[in-house]
Amino acid sequence: MKGLAKESKHRILILGASGFLGGAIYRELCSYFKTFGTYNTSNKLHEKNKHFFQYNIEEDDVYEILEIVKPTIIISAVRGDFSAQVIAHQHLAEYVFTNKIKLIFISSANVFDAYSKYPSYETDKTLSNSIYGHFKIKIENMLLRMPKKQIVILRLPMVFGAQSPRILEIQGHIKEKEPIEVFPNLIMNVTNDFKLTQQVHYIINRNKSGVFHLGSSDLVHHDDFIKEIIASFELNNKTVTYKNVYTTNDDRYLAVLPKYNLLPKHLQLTSQQILSELKL
Repeated sequence: MKGLAKESKHRILILGASGFLGGAIYRELCSYFKTFGTYNTSNKLHEKNKHFFQYNIEEDDVYEILEIVKPTIIISAVRGDFSAQVIAHQHLAEYVFTNKIKLIFISSANVFDAYSKYPSYETDKTLSNSIYGHFKIKIENMLLRMPKKQIVILRLPMVFGAQSPRILEIQGHIKEKEPIEVFPNLIMNVTNDFKLTQQVHYIINRNKSGVFHLGSSDLVHHDDFIKEIIASFELNNKTVTYKNVYTTNDDRYLAVLPKYNLLPKHLQLTSQQILSELKL
């Protein structure tokens, strides 16, 4: 009866549930909570699912879905036009504040991409040189002004998983005999969908709030890690070419490490675990 007991506890709405991360989180949570999701592009599978709502961030008002679902937790894994996302998150923030519910926002290590000399921790000041990082900071800052208990910000490094866009892109390049871009000077940490969804589940169950850095506990060089991933593929004698991209002459960091909001040991991971799960 475990599932039933928990079901009354939360109603969860995942914005962007048809994407790679949103979909993984939906699959992790849907047997434990009443879980709803949004999708953008028309899809027969999603249209049949009574728990899915079509939502175009540039055209639709998120309020309509909020009124129907009446969530106690909103998870934002949505993608799309940056300015439309900022407006949508303003509406979400108002709804969350007024209804005293919780918002879990999936952010990125890119909120620190202007700091390249060292890894970043939860309380470090954000600063970005990229449009993507800027936009994530804008939403983070909006949420950080809200009551702390109502907000969870998950800063993620690069995410790898068997069906992740990054892995599919690499496989596509190999198939098309196109070179694979690697960044030899980039030191980063990594994560995968499998561990991330467990971490989200734990944060919900334990009613955690605040900023979490959800990356591997170790750091890797981008080029080494990508080459190790490719070494685990069955290539059947296909040749792989690499294109080294140097953005600076020095090593630069894009890594989010936890110092204050540590999750239990079984929810931490190393880059080797990610590689071994990709090999399965």
